Amino acid sequence: MNLSSKVTHHGKLSISEKPEEPSPAATEKDIEVPTSLQVGVARKLKSRHIQFIALRGTIGTGLFPGIGSALTRAGPLSIFLGYSITGVAIWMLMQFCARYVDPRWDSLWAGTYNWYFCAIALPTEISAAAILVGYWNEFISIAVWISIFIVLIVAFNVFGIVTIVGLLIFAFILDLGGGPSGDRMGFRYWKSPGAMKDYMATGNTGRFLGLFSTFVNAAFSYAGVEIVAVASGESKNPKRNLPKAARRIFWRILFFYSLGSLAIGVLVPYTEPSLLSQQAAGVKTAAASPWVIAIQRASIPALPSIINAVILSSALSSGNAFLYTGSHYLLALASNGHAPKILLKTTTAGNPIYCVAVTSIFSLLTYLSVSSGPNQIFPWFQSLSTMCTLQTWSSICVAYLHFYGALKANHVDRGTLVHRAPLQPYGTIIILIFFLIIIVFNGFAIFFPRNWEVYNFVTAYIGIPIFFILLFGFKLLNRTHWLPCSERDLYTGKAEIDALDEIWEHDKPKNSWQRIFELYCLGYASCESIQTYHIRECFISL
Repeated sequence: MNLSSKVTHHGKLSISEKPEEPSPAATEKDIEVPTSLQVGVARKLKSRHIQFIALRGTIGTGLFPGIGSALTRAGPLSIFLGYSITGVAIWMLMQFCARYVDPRWDSLWAGTYNWYFCAIALPTEISAAAILVGYWNEFISIAVWISIFIVLIVAFNVFGIVTIVGLLIFAFILDLGGGPSGDRMGFRYWKSPGAMKDYMATGNTGRFLGLFSTFVNAAFSYAGVEIVAVASGESKNPKRNLPKAARRIFWRILFFYSLGSLAIGVLVPYTEPSLLSQQAAGVKTAAASPWVIAIQRASIPALPSIINAVILSSALSSGNAFLYTGSHYLLALASNGHAPKILLKTTTAGNPIYCVAVTSIFSLLTYLSVSSGPNQIFPWFQSLSTMCTLQTWSSICVAYLHFYGALKANHVDRGTLVHRAPLQPYGTIIILIFFLIIIVFNGFAIFFPRNWEVYNFVTAYIGIPIFFILLFGFKLLNRTHWLPCSERDLYTGKAEIDALDEIWEHDKPKNSWQRIFELYCLGYASCESIQTYHIRECFISL
C-alpha cells in the first residue's frame, strides 16, 4: 500500500492510500506531499509578513538606548560608518545549512545554538524594558515590571517600526530648524567637537578603535535579520517570497539604522554633559538615550515621556519576535530528532505551543535584575546575544561555502537557481573574515590598563567555548564527519515545494495596484502582526 501525507488548508496532515496528481484547479488541501513535511506548521506567511517579523526583531534596544554608548565612545561619523559597513556585510549574508557541512551541523547551528541565542535575547530585551521604566518610577520593584513585560511580550503586538520612522522625521525637522528655538543645526557637531572620537588611544589608532567598537553595537542591533529564513517553513510560495523578503528587508533595515545613526550624530554631540554623566554613572534609563536628550535640548515638553514609551514598546516588540523565532528553532530541533518529540505538538492553526512555553521559561532569567539591577544585567545579556549573533552569521557563511562547493562538485549550474547571491564565493569569504575578526576582538577594551573586569571578559568570550563544546560534543556523540562536496544533499525538500507551485501561482500580484501594495505594506493583517496571531492562537488552544 502506497501511503502519503496530505496537507490541509489548516496546516494539519491526513493520510491517503495513493498520491493523486494535482488537477489544474487543485487547491492546497488536494496536494499530496511526502511525510518529510510533517512538522505541523501552516504555510500562511507572505513576503510582507516575513519582512515584518524580521523588522520587528531587529528594531529594538540596539537602535534606541543602546546607541548612546557608541556615540560617546566613537563619535557621530564612526557610528554612521559602523552601522553602514555592518549593514553591507548583512546584505551579503541575506543573499545566501546544515546538510551541506555535517549531518549534525544543523543540530548545532540551525537548532541548538540559534535557539540558545533567541532564548538569551528574550531576557536581554526584557531587562532593557525594565531599565526604561526607571525614567518614570524608581520605587516600584523591578520584579513587578519584569512580570508585566513577560506577559505583554507573550500577549500582544506593539509598534517599533512606527517609532523609528517618526523619530527620523522628527530629527529631519529639528535639524533644519523646525524646533521651538528655530536653530538650524546642520552638521555643526561634526565640526566641533568632531566627527570621530579617540577611544583607548590617541590619533588615528584611537579613531580606528572607536570605529571598530561600533561594529559590536551594530552586530547587536542587526541581530535577527536571519529570522527571514526561520519563517520559510511557514511561507507561502517560498521560491518567490523569501528572495523578495531578503532583498527588501535589508534595504529597510539599512535605511532605519544608517539614517538613525546619522540623525543621532547631527542632533547630539558626543560631549553632551547629560549623555556623558549618565554613561559614566552606568545609568541606562531613557534619560541616557540620545533621542530623549535631543528632544530635551529642543525644549519640547511632554515629548520625552512619549518617546520613552514608544522605545519601551520597541523593546517588547523585539522580545516578541525573538520568542517567535526561538520557538521555531526548537521545533526544528524536535523535528530532526534532537529534542523531545512532545515539542512537535502544534495547535490546529499550526503553532508550536510547547516550544513557545519552553522558550518562554528563559525569560525568567530577567529576574536577575532584581538583585543586581537592570543596568548591570543588560550589558551582560547584550554581550552574550552579540556573540551568538556573530557566530550564527559565521555559521551561515560556512554553510553557504559548502553549498557552493556542492553545486560545483555536482555540476549544477547556478543559473538554474531561483535566487543567486552576487559576488560569490568571494563576498562570503570577506564577510566571514569580518565576522570572525569581530568575534575575536569584540572585548578588546577590557585588555587595556585599568579596564579588566572578570564578568566583562566572561560575557565577551564565553560564547566561543560554548560553540565548540556543542560542535565537538555533537560530533563525538553521533560520530559524524564533514561531508565531501559530492555527498552533500542538494535536493531533499525540493519536490514538496515544486508540488505546491501550482496553487501558489494565484498569490502573485495581478496588477500595478497590487504590486504597489505589496511593495510598501510591512505586514499588518487586520491591524495585527503575524507574531500576535501565532501567540494568540497558542493561548486559545489551551
